[in-house]
Amino acid sequence: MMKKYLFLPASAIFTSLSLWAQSDNAKYPEPEFSKEVYFLKKDSVNTVIRLEKGSSKMDTKTKMGGMGGSETGYSLEGEKSPVRLHNGNNISFVFSTGASAVSSSSSAKRDSMMLANGMDPAMMQSGMGSMNDPANTITLYKAESGKGNRKILMMKSPGAFGGKKLKSSDKLTFSVKKIREGYWELVIDKPLSKGEYAFSMMNMGMGSMDGSTTMFAFAIE
Repeated sequence: MMKKYLFLPASAIFTSLSLWAQSDNAKYPEPEFSKEVYFLKKDSVNTVIRLEKGSSKMDTKTKMGGMGGSETGYSLEGEKSPVRLHNGNNISFVFSTGASAVSSSSSAKRDSMMLANGMDPAMMQSGMGSMNDPANTITLYKAESGKGNRKILMMKSPGAFGGKKLKSSDKLTFSVKKIREGYWELVIDKPLSKGEYAFSMMNMGMGSMDGSTTMFAFAIE
């Protein structure tokens, strides 16, 4: 018995892939700025909302020369973030390096040039992907608000006369889902309570020379 095989024309396959890509792009729109954390507002028309962006250096403040305690951490100006989210349940954020917006033809030309120079494109992309992966570079904290700013404490010591134990700001966990090349969804693992929050992103290359970290802040009302 002769088996029959169904062959789809190349145009049909290309059309199907194009429709799938358009659907994916509609579900996960590309942010205006790359290498920033955006809130993903999931509704009938998914949109991304830019978070408050700031930069902070780690600083240590002491009382009475350290005898009264010390605080080491980061701070952001203002007690409240202008970006207010109304619900902390089942929320997601996105992070893009802008790689998904590069055309395939440009990628092919780049890969050809790398091969001509004796470099392996796959190895380079793997290394860059690891450097940009949000799981390796981004941390979410709950900030303490008061006295005109928001603080993310790495360590707070009570000092010689304090009765409280060492403490630090709450670090929240999230799961990273790769959507496409250079684009990830950050799914917050547990509901966020009311308060001020900030993503801390490790700076790379020249951006890390001054010891600062980039912050993307928001609040849950």
